[in-house]
Amino acid sequence: MPFVKKVKSDAYFSRFQVNNAPKYRLVVRFSNRFITVQIVYARLQGDFVLTAANSKELPRYGINHGLTNWAAAYATGLLCARRALTKLGLHDKYDGVVEPDGTFSVTQVLDEEDAPRPFKAYLDVGLKRTSTGSRVFGAMKGASDGGIFIPHSEKRFPGYDPESKELDAETLKKYIFGGHVAEYMESLEEEDDERFKKQFATYLADGVGSEDIEEIYTSAHAAIREDPTFKPTEKSKDWKAETLKHRTVKLTYDQRQANIAAKIEKFKAGGAADEDEDEEDD
Repeated sequence: MPFVKKVKSDAYFSRFQVNNAPKYRLVVRFSNRFITVQIVYARLQGDFVLTAANSKELPRYGINHGLTNWAAAYATGLLCARRALTKLGLHDKYDGVVEPDGTFSVTQVLDEEDAPRPFKAYLDVGLKRTSTGSRVFGAMKGASDGGIFIPHSEKRFPGYDPESKELDAETLKKYIFGGHVAEYMESLEEEDDERFKKQFATYLADGVGSEDIEEIYTSAHAAIREDPTFKPTEKSKDWKAETLKHRTVKLTYDQRQANIAAKIEKFKAGGAADEDEDEEDD
């Protein structure tokens, strides 16, 4: 009996590709200094970034310190979400959680007729450990409260009790507004004043105390919602021109040949001068 190759029908492949709709990922990455949150989708050519936000942008909204802590991760996730929804024209439809209180919530479809579905993304943690209370879930919580639909549960948020299987909303709210940092500042000031002044020197230089932190993050969240668009920083110098000053310009073929000819002429001229000196000595 001859071998017959079975060819799958178009209906089979249509199950895996519906209108060429991409699957979006909320990519959260950490460095020693900053937090980066991106919304990425894959194509055959590679990954494409729909929008991105970095914690180095937070000073624009009043957050000048602790750009890698849990509260900064939340603010960066919120910034990325509001920026994405603004780009897609959904920022008026999906406000998310305007005043976060630490309760568990997921963006739901609107009850309005012909309302657009919420923008959906899946959390991409990379190589980051997904332990309870990790900062990666702070960025996810910020993006979720920003109006993006991210399927998740409350089990990895700080304040979740695995025994009672309940989430302490007050603990999560404390982390969102930097309350854990304020508590540490107060305890360190009481226990070791010298270490406190050294560790929080930049805070003290700007006149920021433990009682000011919650207000800083509250104002930052409101400012992010008011204007999440990206604004490039103003450059103090034309760094491209500065770079060109120290870069060796590649010569053309004619220029290289001219340089070689000049070196040959210089060498011949030097040889002729040596012969004249030898004749004078004789």
